[in-house]
Amino acid sequence: MRDVLTDLMAIWNTGGTAGLATVVRTFHSAPRPPGAAMVVAPDGTVGGGISGGCVESAVYELATQVMRTGRPAVQRYGFSDDDAFAVGLTCGGIIDIFVEAISRATFPELGAVAADIACHRPVAVATVIEHPDRARIGRRLLLRQSGAHGTLGSARTDDAVTDDAAGLLAAGRTEVLSYGPDGQRRGEGMAVFVAAHAPRPRMLVFGAIDFAAAVARQGSFLGYRVTVCDARPIFATSARFPTADEVVVDWPHRYLAAQIAQGAVDARTAVCVLTHDPKFDVPLLEVALRAPRIGYVGAMGSRRTHDQRMTRLRQAGLTDAQLDRLASPIGLDLGGRTPEETAVSIAAEIIARRWGGDGRPLTRTAGPVHHTAPAADQPASSMTPPRPPGV
Repeated sequence: MRDVLTDLMAIWNTGGTAGLATVVRTFHSAPRPPGAAMVVAPDGTVGGGISGGCVESAVYELATQVMRTGRPAVQRYGFSDDDAFAVGLTCGGIIDIFVEAISRATFPELGAVAADIACHRPVAVATVIEHPDRARIGRRLLLRQSGAHGTLGSARTDDAVTDDAAGLLAAGRTEVLSYGPDGQRRGEGMAVFVAAHAPRPRMLVFGAIDFAAAVARQGSFLGYRVTVCDARPIFATSARFPTADEVVVDWPHRYLAAQIAQGAVDARTAVCVLTHDPKFDVPLLEVALRAPRIGYVGAMGSRRTHDQRMTRLRQAGLTDAQLDRLASPIGLDLGGRTPEETAVSIAAEIIARRWGGDGRPLTRTAGPVHHTAPAADQPASSMTPPRPPGV
């Protein structure tokens, strides 16, 4: 929903009704992950996308029907070898789409959800998408910092989903949870889609140089909340980094240590050290590499700079395990030279490390094109599809 929230709120604020189609399950090589959404406005215009164009037309028709009837629906789309012209995914994947009508009457809490997302406050929306009692399909439970709001139909269900959704929100994961009709954890019959809107992941760029401006642009493009930090006020200005969410004048190691102490970094955080100066980058990397929760730490420099930096870090007492976390020289080998090309190589390495890619051309690989979440997070795309839901 986050990717269509602006369009959705424009309709909600004027009292209109929108059709919201959301990817809730994916199997095999699906084009979009759970949470991807498409919104159909009352005038028929469309925002967002759910499959890269494969099934949007069919979902559009279903969304207009749901807007008219007010009855939510789940529809599965997949590839059919029997009918090459059937509506489905040419990639061979399978997706389940939940379609609902959104208005002030059906979702009065949407304004509060939008405010939480805008202010980087964690919020999760749990929606019943399958249930033997159709009257319970579409019911919502919100998990906000102030607690749980709403009901899914029973106290037992609310308690179970609240506990499970809190874990998904903490991990930033969006997925479908299964229960018995009254929230029984070992039961079947009810499916609840939990859309976890964790704050945007952070990218901390240290060193206010031209390469930093290009990296900040790439970070913003990828959806990061970008901070540029440098101890030199003449260089660290908002005018030089217009795409950054904030520009901070401070010693890099001191700023990062304060952010860690405040709990403002996590496993999704990317730290890009572009300072090129040992008095900045060595103390900064000491802090970054000793912090176990930072997901990516990379440092720019030549091979010679890298070797000198590693020597200083070992002298500072960092272990081999800590140093193994450092991406240095930063980025994948794309052969680029300009700040923009270098920024693309850095972004590519961050993506590869996040999803487990190895940076090789896809023409030299086999198997699925899209990687799934790390093994610790059971990937939905590797699961066997359950029975098709009813419309």
